[in-house]
Amino acid sequence: MTGLDPDNWDELRRLGHRMIDDMVDRLATLRDGPVWRPMPDGVRDALHETLPTGPTSPEILYERFRALIAPYATGNTHPGFMGWVHGGGTGIGMLAELLAGGLNANCGGRDHAPVEIERAVIGWAARIMGFPDDATGLLVTGSSMANMIAVVTASRAAPDGLGLRRAGVGGRRLVGYAAATAHGCIARAFDLTGLGTDALRVLPVDADHRMDPAALQAAIAADRAAGLEPFIVIGTAGTVDTGAIDDLDAIADIAAREGIWFHVDGAFGALAMLSPTRRPALRGLERADSLAFDFHKWAQVPYDAGCILVRAPGWQAAAFAQSLAYLSREDRGLAGNAPWFCDLGPDLSRGFRALKVWMTLGTYGTDRMGLMVDECCAVAQHLARRVDAEPLLERLAPVGLNIVCFRVRVPGVDLDRLNGELVKDLHESGVAAPSTTMVDGVRAIRAAIVNHRTVAADVDDMVDTLLRLLADRLETVA
Repeated sequence: MTGLDPDNWDELRRLGHRMIDDMVDRLATLRDGPVWRPMPDGVRDALHETLPTGPTSPEILYERFRALIAPYATGNTHPGFMGWVHGGGTGIGMLAELLAGGLNANCGGRDHAPVEIERAVIGWAARIMGFPDDATGLLVTGSSMANMIAVVTASRAAPDGLGLRRAGVGGRRLVGYAAATAHGCIARAFDLTGLGTDALRVLPVDADHRMDPAALQAAIAADRAAGLEPFIVIGTAGTVDTGAIDDLDAIADIAAREGIWFHVDGAFGALAMLSPTRRPALRGLERADSLAFDFHKWAQVPYDAGCILVRAPGWQAAAFAQSLAYLSREDRGLAGNAPWFCDLGPDLSRGFRALKVWMTLGTYGTDRMGLMVDECCAVAQHLARRVDAEPLLERLAPVGLNIVCFRVRVPGVDLDRLNGELVKDLHESGVAAPSTTMVDGVRAIRAAIVNHRTVAADVDDMVDTLLRLLADRLETVA
């Protein structure tokens, strides 16, 4: 036998049923276990076994998964996970991954149903975000890639920008603009695309951690006077540190007046557009020339599922399309159905990410997803009130959406170190997993309420445990 199919399909079927039962049980009982647990050295070593040269039964490999992998996952499915910005996933999304794996479709192009599902999902995304029906886009690994695609597309949309595909960026003096609160992937996009991080002007923010539009206007004027070429301004819908939303409408006005590309990094915050109560805070997002966001954050789609949308059709293809003999498009047959998604970004081989988005949005509908966004924000407001009521806690930033930044404050100690150590203590307690960041120069405990399973009692448990851990540390010092 030279193929890799099993000799007995019924044995595979039984194993698959067991896997699904176990994973559904795991989702149903998440609260019974810790958010996260440290991985013992012996387990870590066991995962780095020698390359297998002979066969191992899938049943044995599955037992290794249950013993060595599942107990030591990130924990972002758990309601106590509040670190960084990780979605919690859903059961239907998990099953969609199984179906997509069974089809094993390459969605770079060609004429097949998975490509049409991605087109449908891009159309849904455009309607959610207020973009026109003919907007283009594609699903990518995440907002890091989506933002990079936007930077490339914007540079090609600049005057004589298409020549950059042949000559490169070295002969041009292109510059862009983002606030100091922008995600690090923005500077990384300037780096990796050859523009260089010096070409990104980092602008000051106001007391609410939002870009200063006056500083943007002044920076553009200064660069034009110096003979530079402003080509993009990047607003943020939900900053990574505090969840602040730039004044997108004001930025859109400036970009339109100056004739430069307006891009929005809405990695998690853009999906507040699902909520009628939160949507007004994003006014101006619908005016963007391009938008990056992640379905795998607030939309709860399993990783990975980022998205890039471009308002005007044609610009993505102008930036990325290739004409190659071995990728010729035909008027019929499997090689038909142009344009292909490989013309809209750097990847030729692309998985069927769209199915899990399609099934998640289809299962819950945008109305229920909007209510979920509201509930996350309500839990964040509950946490903010709890922090404000505790004498030993200090809130460090306004709570605009779903992120609460605060710290423990006691006299006579190194507060940055204390708060960092307490977060690690929280992780090891298994009760909650916030992360840390810096806000106005001080270390903050940062709780992002993104998981649809997180309720007010979970953030109360985090605060109660934090105060207990603080008391233990202060008692030890005393």
